Amino acid sequence: MTPRRHAFTLIELLVVVVIIGVLASVVGPRLFGKTDQAKVSAARQQIDAFVLALENFQLDNGHYPSTEQGLKALVEKPTGRPEARNWRGPYLKKRELPQDPWGNPYAYRSPGTVNKEEFDLLSLGKDGREGGEGDAKDLTNY
Repeated sequence: MTPRRHAFTLIELLVVVVIIGVLASVVGPRLFGKTDQAKVSAARQQIDAFVLALENFQLDNGHYPSTEQGLKALVEKPTGRPEARNWRGPYLKKRELPQDPWGNPYAYRSPGTVNKEEFDLLSLGKDGREGGEGDAKDLTNY
């Protein structure tokens, strides 16, 4: 007589697959919700780094880069007006401008429409357009 091997039945396998599916449907959305929170946190940290770099630029040159010179003035000596006579950059650790966590460039205005004496710096959020609510809300330095 040959010994019988114990194997899983089709019903047992189906029950395991259903349990895994239920767990994935409960845990999955919670994990994906954290992804958006992480992107918002990363954008805020990048904005803080830009603000610090812009403040250093202003200390060296007596003014912020113009809107036309943009954030690029933090990694390359800008041309045009106002002239950056005491440029001591690059003011960012990396020599290239990072995009926001959604792959969009940061918006920069100097003088700002909100901060008229300084600058406005924005990540346009998930939708890449000004305004918005929830995940699409703009993140700013003000």
